[in-house]
Formats: sequence, C-alpha cells, structure tokens
Amino acid sequence: MARKLEPLADRVVVRALDAQEEMRGGIIIPDTAKEKPQEGEITAVGPGRVTEDGKRVSMDVKVGDKVIYAKYGGTEVKDGDAELLILRESDILAKFG
Repeated sequence: MARKLEPLADRVVVRALDAQEEMRGGIIIPDTAKEKPQEGEITAVGPGRVTEDGKRVSMDVKVGDKVIYAKYGGTEVKDGDAELLILRESDILAKFG
C-alpha cells in the first residue's frame, strides 16, 4: 500500500533514476555488480530547517528536480513497490536538467 511521505525540516524524498542496464559493447551488468545510483528525482520536499533564532531557511530544491546525491547518504525506505531515499538537503551535491 503506497503512502504519501512528507519529509520534515531540511529533508527530501528522492526516487533513484534507473542506471543504464547495458555497457558499451553490449555487456549487461547483473544487479549484484551494479553500483548504488547517485542520481534521482525529488518527489517530496520538507519545509526547510529552522535556525537558532527561529527563522525558517527555505529549500534550494523543489519537487521534480533531478539531483546528484552523496553515494552513501540518506535512509532507504520502501513505499509500495517504489524504493525511495530520504536525504538531508546537505547530502545533495548538485542539480541537473
């Protein structure tokens, strides 16, 4: 059963983008030998972190952004059939188009 994940503070929910299944020359890499993906699409964004003086800092990313994130950052969760990753905004290294 799929549920709507709403990240808190400066966290985002990311769905990993599918890596290419085939290398040049037609060699297919089995799932067990593949590296963990580092690219994904943001599916949900928290409201932003709160500073010590009580001000909210807005997020630099939004739903739909494609991002590159730290290889071993975040927490993996399963939502129905989807495998998602919950990351802090600071674990996102770059956005791309």
